[in-house]
Amino acid sequence: MRITFTVVSTALVLVSSIVSKAQQQQAPVDNSTSEKKSLVYPDEKHFKNMRQLTTGGDNAEAYFGFDNEHITFQRRNPAEGIMCDQIFYGSLPKTENEKFNYTRVSTGKGRTTCAYLMPDHKHFLYASTHLGGDACPVEPDRKVIKKYVWPVYDSYDIFEADFKGNITRKLTNTPGYDAEATISPDGKKIIFTSMRNGDIDIYTMDIDGKNVKQITNTLGYDGGACFSPDSKKIVWRASRPTTAEDVKEYKDLLAQGLVMPTHMELFVANADGSDAHQVTKLGKANWAPAFTPNGKQLVFASDYEYERGFPFNLYLINLDGTGLERISHDGSFDAFPMFSPDGKKFIFSSNRNNGGGHDTNVFVCDWVE
Repeated sequence: MRITFTVVSTALVLVSSIVSKAQQQQAPVDNSTSEKKSLVYPDEKHFKNMRQLTTGGDNAEAYFGFDNEHITFQRRNPAEGIMCDQIFYGSLPKTENEKFNYTRVSTGKGRTTCAYLMPDHKHFLYASTHLGGDACPVEPDRKVIKKYVWPVYDSYDIFEADFKGNITRKLTNTPGYDAEATISPDGKKIIFTSMRNGDIDIYTMDIDGKNVKQITNTLGYDGGACFSPDSKKIVWRASRPTTAEDVKEYKDLLAQGLVMPTHMELFVANADGSDAHQVTKLGKANWAPAFTPNGKQLVFASDYEYERGFPFNLYLINLDGTGLERISHDGSFDAFPMFSPDGKKFIFSSNRNNGGGHDTNVFVCDWVE
């Protein structure tokens, strides 16, 4: 959900997901002394019993299913010969010594992103470019553009599939980018990002793809939305170009299928888009938001404390913009936070414990209020 174009960069690390070499594989990690290995830093008072689920490559956008026991996530690993993000599915280990086993459930074609488990426990939805071709879509040459940009591939559509990789339904059918989908906790609605009106806006639809409704209509990128635990509110990240120069830059990049994500703030609204208001006013990139289990706060990733736009850490904030609290302390990258539906578990992606390399892995822990 929350981020569609996942890319790892030393300038702005918005992580991609990683594809595995085989249709099935295990990722053994020795977790017997996890906290002794400093998976939890001293100031991370909300995290307990942390476990590293993946190892190697870039793993991101891990989201819990409705049963609190299964997750989907994106995985990419060029070292294994797989160059495009693909979607994986697995059951969370129930004991300390149990390995985290996961299976690729996307087609292996094109690039995929933003998977979310359906309430029927038999299907999941995700965005994929495979109808535009089996190969990885070409990434922008940032050295030529001389800006940090995300590609907004017009070949992305949102699909429903089963856990054998069979696509059972195409949920979007309009030209242009459709991705970043998540499902309301009551199982009735899907919220997603689309360029069908020429700008990047947020839409909702019924769980079967019907009754599409546009939620945002202000110039700028709107995306990465998700619902509150009671399904009555939504949160998302947005850029809001205001000066003539910023507006021109935004439109020029969008015409090339690109957006620049270095300045984004968080917004909250009712689920129908009414009463929209800005929550953060921090500057820099504030993104990957999710509601806390009580629905009264947001958790999100930000680089606002750092002049160079890096590292990223996780923060809590009240819905009225007060009570900002930093909750993660890795010196590189913490992002893509999400709570389990029962509020007991917390999952996120991080560069911690990667031996000083660039790997981004998925971590899960108990949440402590």
